[in-house]
Amino acid sequence: MSFNILGIGTAVPGHPVAQDIAARWALALYNDGQDRGRLLKTLYRRAGVRYRHSVLLDSCEPDETRWKQFYPPAAQHGDRGPTTRQRMERFDAEAGPLATVAARRALLDARVPAGDITHLITVSCTGFAAPGVDMELIDTLGLCPGVARTHVGFMGCHAALNALRTAGAFTTQDPEACVLVCSVELCTLHQQYEWSPDNVVSNALFADGSAAVVGCGDSTRVSPDSSLGIRATGSVKVPESSESMTWNIGNHGFEMSLSAQVPEVIRDRLSAWLTEWLSLEGMSIDRIGSWAIHPGGPRILSACAEALGLDAVDIGPSTGVLEDYGNMSSPTILFIVERLRRRRAPPPWVLLGFGPGLAIEAMLLGPV
Repeated sequence: MSFNILGIGTAVPGHPVAQDIAARWALALYNDGQDRGRLLKTLYRRAGVRYRHSVLLDSCEPDETRWKQFYPPAAQHGDRGPTTRQRMERFDAEAGPLATVAARRALLDARVPAGDITHLITVSCTGFAAPGVDMELIDTLGLCPGVARTHVGFMGCHAALNALRTAGAFTTQDPEACVLVCSVELCTLHQQYEWSPDNVVSNALFADGSAAVVGCGDSTRVSPDSSLGIRATGSVKVPESSESMTWNIGNHGFEMSLSAQVPEVIRDRLSAWLTEWLSLEGMSIDRIGSWAIHPGGPRILSACAEALGLDAVDIGPSTGVLEDYGNMSSPTILFIVERLRRRRAPPPWVLLGFGPGLAIEAMLLGPV
């Protein structure tokens, strides 16, 4: 596969909100007569997140008034908050501007004029609108009106890897192609009012963000001292795990279910599959220089580390992004890649993501 990364850009909205503040705000969503304050604070603290960002907050500082304008405290048991339509209207207003910031940074990092982009791939699982983010990027970035558009939708946290695989297919077919991949997720538009383990975990982890990658198949564009290309991709659906992780559209936002058994499934199944996949590329786990593992939560990161024999340093970039930004769904893995790239982390790199299905996506990156 011929896809060389030329530039990466990331963006988050507004001002970071500390996790203890987010826990206090979340407490107002539950009105079932139960005293849940101490338990909620403990669960939020265990989520491994220090700060998160949301399009619902002021650009200067976290304003509880603005948050409550969209998520008013539950007046009675059974309140479910904004309707899905209201949440999608906010997505339509906010997703494009955030994606534009990340895409502009990626183009600048790549030193590629917007007019050179031949293919645009957008990614999101937290909102729908048509015309959507792709059309807005064409207008705001000044892309060619004839740019070929593809959307990777509703695939969950590993979707950016699917988008990069698609970009690689385009550049393999046409070495002159230059692709912009842009992922944007506004997870905080889907806070849930009903108390349940799935809802509490989701509310405690998820955040908003956008990330973009510019790449091509023509290696002459690539700087020798920062070359990075896709060497292989892999995908597997874990048998008998379809209900382990789901992402469905409800009347009051999108609803996540995450089985407590997911870390155990990963711990039991990941190593054997990854070992076999890497062997097809003449590689092995002990020869991987750096890891970008999607931080679905601390337990998932711990399960990956245990399964693959990794230490705290190996999963440090993933842990750091989770602490600093929360789980932003699909853009998160690109935030980690940007961090590795900035640190000139030793190659080759393995990227891992997990999503509904239960599906595992993997990518091997290395020097061109």
